[in-house]
Amino acid sequence: MEKYGTQGFLGLGFPSNDFYLQEPGDSYTEILDGLKYVRPGGGYVPNFQMFKKIDVNGQNEHPLYKYLKGECGPTSEEFESGLFYNPLSVSDVRWNFEIFLTDKKGSPKYRYSPDTPMDTIEDDIKTLLASVEDEEVKQEEETLIEKLELVIRWILGFLY
Repeated sequence: MEKYGTQGFLGLGFPSNDFYLQEPGDSYTEILDGLKYVRPGGGYVPNFQMFKKIDVNGQNEHPLYKYLKGECGPTSEEFESGLFYNPLSVSDVRWNFEIFLTDKKGSPKYRYSPDTPMDTIEDDIKTLLASVEDEEVKQEEETLIEKLELVIRWILGFLY
């Protein structure tokens, strides 16, 4: 977040208790205290927006995760033990800290398992941010062309 936040990159965290009941906190404060003092501990405070605890898989999965998983293929064909939801699906989030990257419009583009090297994820973040810059430049050029066309029509209106 610190590295790319000024370029419009946002991180969003959605705690879930679907995996070996590792998120027992019910309130925002309990979840943040768990991160700060237990896992990962050491005074850790997330530098991204955290949301309330949700189900990311199973019968009660949140619509956001249904959408994300529907747009991106699974990260594995294997299931971990210690799952606390039903039914199981091949597209399920496999474990805590699975990551989805979306473009600025919210369209999912990449999905990573928790063991994906951060270098790989960072390369894809750079790619998405570059495409945002390219799109913004293109929009600025199109706006400029439209303005120029209006000026030319206005000038031609006086000449003819």
